[in-house]
Amino acid sequence: MANDIDVLIAGGGPVGLTASILLSRHGVRSLLVERHPGTAIQPKSRGINPRTMEVYRQCGLEDAIRAAGLPVERTGLIVWAESLAGKEIERRIPGRASPTNMAMSPVRNCLCAQDDLEPVLRRFAEEAKPGELRFSTELTALTYDDSGVRAVLHDRTSNTESVVRARYLIAAEGAQSRVRRQLGVKMLGEERVYDSVNILFHADLRQWVEHRPAALYFIEQPELRGTFLTINGTDRWGFLIHSISQYGFKPEDFTPELCARLVRQAAGVPDLQVSVLGVSPWEASAIVADRYRDGPVFLAGDAAHEMPPTGGFGLNTGAQDVHNLAWKLAAVLRGGADPALLDSYHAERQPLAETITRAALANALSMGRTTRATSAVLPRREFLNEQGLIFGITYTSNAVIPDGTPPVTVADPTTEYAANARPGSRAPHVWLQRGEQRLSTIDLFRTQFTLLAGRDGAAWIDAARKIAWPSWPPLLAYRIGADLMDPDDNWHTIYGVQPDGAVLIRPDGYVAWRSASAARDPHRTLQDAANRLLGRARETVS
Repeated sequence: MANDIDVLIAGGGPVGLTASILLSRHGVRSLLVERHPGTAIQPKSRGINPRTMEVYRQCGLEDAIRAAGLPVERTGLIVWAESLAGKEIERRIPGRASPTNMAMSPVRNCLCAQDDLEPVLRRFAEEAKPGELRFSTELTALTYDDSGVRAVLHDRTSNTESVVRARYLIAAEGAQSRVRRQLGVKMLGEERVYDSVNILFHADLRQWVEHRPAALYFIEQPELRGTFLTINGTDRWGFLIHSISQYGFKPEDFTPELCARLVRQAAGVPDLQVSVLGVSPWEASAIVADRYRDGPVFLAGDAAHEMPPTGGFGLNTGAQDVHNLAWKLAAVLRGGADPALLDSYHAERQPLAETITRAALANALSMGRTTRATSAVLPRREFLNEQGLIFGITYTSNAVIPDGTPPVTVADPTTEYAANARPGSRAPHVWLQRGEQRLSTIDLFRTQFTLLAGRDGAAWIDAARKIAWPSWPPLLAYRIGADLMDPDDNWHTIYGVQPDGAVLIRPDGYVAWRSASAARDPHRTLQDAANRLLGRARETVS
């Protein structure tokens, strides 16, 4: 069938908007449809981890997102207390913020509430071409086969319908995904682990928080366990009450009057002036789709995985889903790769989501989120210390060529990350120098594959210039120690190559292939690697 567009995106939250931006960067025509008239009106997710900020840095969004969020110094702690005005139980600096962990990336995490983040993403998505956005538009019917999808779109403003044909569909409409239900995808894990309610409110809490600026204030009382969620750090806050059924509450009980009373109780300030702005009941599940792809349809974000918010992985996992998928769709649509490349999306992202979802659930359970018992107040040591899950996950798929080296092991893969460039790993951050400009290896990875060769790897650079890439993607190539200087003299060690070796990095910043040293025929070796990665040949890499 004739396609109107290359990719249809269902859902205009952070994941859908990020997908639109990424596809536009690759020159892919996309249409995003979102049933709501605009971006989020509730804070929802807030924490953007460093790996996701690397993605947004790659897209030129980092500064705009930081401007919309809170400065890092205003959210540096995690606090446990009997009430904001009462006895403090403990305060911590998250393990992610230790100097060692901070050195693993050129960027820091960012706290930006979803209703502040989405307008930034929408603005960039609307400015980027050839992507298009339509709000107040809902995908109501879908048929598909190997040639693409046919979607019926309902314009909620004009109450009219239209039909769009696309080669591929990214379903990013959230936990209640209509597309996922139609596909009959099975969700693996535990549903309805606990129930909660989010209260958005105005109150001036500066008197009790300015001396200990934190992202989270956990309140532990025998009859109330909840969390103050920092939004602007002064008068706009969220208050999350955990396991409401354990207190005999039902969602409909949360009137503005009850919400204000509970906020005052948790603050420990009976006469606090509170204005309730919104109430959102929800249930936490720990479930992951058993398959992320059905023909031309791909699941991403909460449509593919639902996880408790303890650890702040939901939005981050979704944004990284589409970062993984966008370049692969572009490669196939441009004719540069065989459609079999798209199978690597499920192979790489689904196991990762299962690992992260189990960790988020373990965080929640360690804090007694499903019981009123006060014995479990402080979380397990892994909570907010998950460097291994942020940076250390390794992909195994047909989009990675093993080099025969054993996996890099650490004592605790959840909390520990050892920077390395074994194929399938995130290409590690190393500071480099170009003239007077200091830049990270992360800054080199754009929409192309990138070859990084050692200082004696001129033959690899020459081969890269001669390689017979198709129209997409062109290949960027740099020699570390010549084109770019290594002032700390540690790139070769961290990337695991000798001065005459080379590493090939995918557009999503993951290592696709590595040769620790020189090859007899670098042109053929590199050409064979490209063919194998993009599914254009099955021969063994020499």
